[in-house]
Amino acid sequence: MPMLLGDLFIHLTWANALALVLLGLVGGVISGFAGSGAAFIMTPGMMNLRVPGVVAVGSNMAHRFGNNMMGAKRHAGLGNVDKRLSILLLVTAVIGVQIAVWINSTLFKMGGGEGNEGGGGAMSNLYISLIFIGVLTFVGAFMLRDAVRPRDSKEGSGPSMKLANMLSRLPLPPYIHFPVADVRISLWLVLLLGLVVGFLDGTVAIGGFLGVPAMIYLFGVPTTVATGSELFMAMFGGAWGAISYAYQGFVDLRLSCLLLLGSLMGVYIGAYGTKVVKEVLVRLVASSIILLCVVSRAVAVPVYLRQLNFLHFSEGWEPWLKGASTAILFAAGVGGAGLVLFYVVKATLERRKVHATLLIRKPEAEGAGG
Repeated sequence: MPMLLGDLFIHLTWANALALVLLGLVGGVISGFAGSGAAFIMTPGMMNLRVPGVVAVGSNMAHRFGNNMMGAKRHAGLGNVDKRLSILLLVTAVIGVQIAVWINSTLFKMGGGEGNEGGGGAMSNLYISLIFIGVLTFVGAFMLRDAVRPRDSKEGSGPSMKLANMLSRLPLPPYIHFPVADVRISLWLVLLLGLVVGFLDGTVAIGGFLGVPAMIYLFGVPTTVATGSELFMAMFGGAWGAISYAYQGFVDLRLSCLLLLGSLMGVYIGAYGTKVVKEVLVRLVASSIILLCVVSRAVAVPVYLRQLNFLHFSEGWEPWLKGASTAILFAAGVGGAGLVLFYVVKATLERRKVHATLLIRKPEAEGAGG
């Protein structure tokens, strides 16, 4: 354990502790606003603070357990959880998580690189970064395209159902009807999605971020039910992943608690933001933040390639690349959270102005009536 604390876990100072709380706050705002987890900014954010990627993933999964549990309970009370769908997704999700944990831990033990930036685990950092870039580029581009696409007046501003209609016509029995979601889906598609979500959750802690839009766009599940069902499934699958990483010593509970402290404050701000911002703008902001996170990770990739001797350039460039990656990531997160706060404050001030106007007019009306 002393070796782990000295060589694997970062040394906490007031500066990086506050940075972690701020990261949790920004992630919480974005999570509540976008309706899905913000691991796409929290995990690379920890990596930019010199946390090894495998520890960032494990600690993030541990931090999300409390949020998932509270979110699942809240959605269950509102009737937004399709337990049949969640349980079937969970069956293969735990397999995907275990495969991901094994790959991440094996790559970390292969070493590569020096110092706390990766803790000698440049190979796992590179792998995690490449998965991030690939998945988030696809998801971010798809969300951005859907947000800016022209819509007919009949179609409204909701998500496109073209893919869901296409998949529903594929001959893939057996089919299962999910009563709460009110959809009929092939069992094989549900099990495949569970495996992919579990693998991505165990690899980079963004399984739910892909699972929610996949249920919406591929299965035609209503947004609220997709969110609630994913949270219910993630509560168990994420806990399994956190325990698996903790068993191998890859969970730093100090980081988890600091992230949780910030995210608990931020998630309510973000959730309120969805009430005062149009749905199209929500998807536009979320997709822009995601794509900026992709750029941030892409800038850090050459550092890991150099540490593994796959790429050769002057060592003096490393601080500049690391600094640029950190600056882009935090600019994206703080900018997105700041935009949400702007709309929340604006809506609050307008509501108070309307309330004050009503209070002034009421006495005037009573006086005129007298």
